[in-house]
Amino acid sequence: MWTDPNPAQLTRREALHRLSAGFGAIGLAGMMGAQAQAAVKQQITPRAKRVIFLFMNGAPSHIDTFDPKPALKKYEGQQPSGKLYKAPKTSGFMSSPLQFHKCGQSGIEVSESLPALGSIIDDCCVIRSMHTNVPNHEPALLMMNTGNLQPIRPSMGSWVLYGLGSENENLPGFVVLRPTPNIVVGPALWSNSFLPSEYQATGVITSDMSVDKLVANVRNSVLAPAQQRRQIDLIQKLNHLHAAKREQDHALEGQIKAMETAYRMQSAASDAFDISREPAKMRELYGDTPFGRSCLLARRLAESGVRYISVYYTSSSNQPWDTHSDHYKNHPKLCADSDRASAALISDLKQRGLLEDTLVVWTGEFGRTPYSQETQDKNKQVDPMRRGRDHHHTAFSTLLAGGGIKGGLAYGASDELGMNAVEKKVHVHDLHATILHQLGLDHEQLTYRYAGRDFRLTDVYGDVVTGILA
Repeated sequence: MWTDPNPAQLTRREALHRLSAGFGAIGLAGMMGAQAQAAVKQQITPRAKRVIFLFMNGAPSHIDTFDPKPALKKYEGQQPSGKLYKAPKTSGFMSSPLQFHKCGQSGIEVSESLPALGSIIDDCCVIRSMHTNVPNHEPALLMMNTGNLQPIRPSMGSWVLYGLGSENENLPGFVVLRPTPNIVVGPALWSNSFLPSEYQATGVITSDMSVDKLVANVRNSVLAPAQQRRQIDLIQKLNHLHAAKREQDHALEGQIKAMETAYRMQSAASDAFDISREPAKMRELYGDTPFGRSCLLARRLAESGVRYISVYYTSSSNQPWDTHSDHYKNHPKLCADSDRASAALISDLKQRGLLEDTLVVWTGEFGRTPYSQETQDKNKQVDPMRRGRDHHHTAFSTLLAGGGIKGGLAYGASDELGMNAVEKKVHVHDLHATILHQLGLDHEQLTYRYAGRDFRLTDVYGDVVTGILA
């Protein structure tokens, strides 16, 4: 049989046929897909199997949550200076009226606005020295979710799924839960970008928790399961014949996998996505709010083997954490909802023995200024309690729990005013490197070649924060 001698024209099947004696592992990797990739890339003993990323989009104030700054009272009303301060918009430094209490045996100080998280703080690590690149929502959101300021890179969830594969082939490996489609930036935050399409997230709108609304059109109303199986088998045989003639057509391979997953989801999704199967007492524990219901669903998905789950926060009134005005009117309300559900999730995972290998991350894209943000009318007298706090990127706080992270630890510090991270500084790249490390992935080795160069989640940056590891 004649074959084209030009290697560039060889199909993958022909190449493996010619070189099978020396490159059998290539064929094995092709057959095993993500599982084989995981075996190649996983070089570190994993402490976590999955991640639940609780994202407080809009950015909570660090000095009103996990980073008390009593020194602000000393400088109350004084005009700040320096390039980070927006003096024309401020009436000076503004201390927090909220009380901080030493919580747990560790004695970590937590704001009175987060009593539930304070009650389980011994299971948590608070990083008080986070910082990022810019104080604007869109690029900061992208940095926290994708490791890049522009919408051109794969999300962290896609990287994790690419590196480890899925634990449950009957469900998507990466699920995004959001109560509204109107999340700032939107799909670019959970995009697979140039990674193969099988690592794209499954986005779920949680405003209506009915299973047929959460996972719409997953059931075939015409064909019985056995008939569907025969139909899928025939279609997949045709697809594989089609794919065999195309060299590494990732879009086609992703479509083939998606069809199989969609078929299997008919039974698996009905169980995993149905929080009505939970006892009333458990639903009450999380709270009957969009975020509370999403956190309960996140636990069910983690329990079912979903590798990476993002939960985007929006309050019952569709308000994010972006408190440019009425800060102390809105901040306690936002905290009450998030605090209850987040603590319930961590406690529930622990009670079920899942916290040990589930890494929970609670964070925003940055923090908020230690000084006030005035209204546009500079001549108008504003009640201090009606003032807001602006965006702030040089210091903020992130909470982690489970997955081999040391509990009862306050790590790093910002300066006395909460302006800059000064001790054991942790950049977003460092946080990403640490999350991958706990999953058993070396952030410097987890790469994907695209457009002639190797890419990774942390770009050319990032160090594992070993000081927070148990």
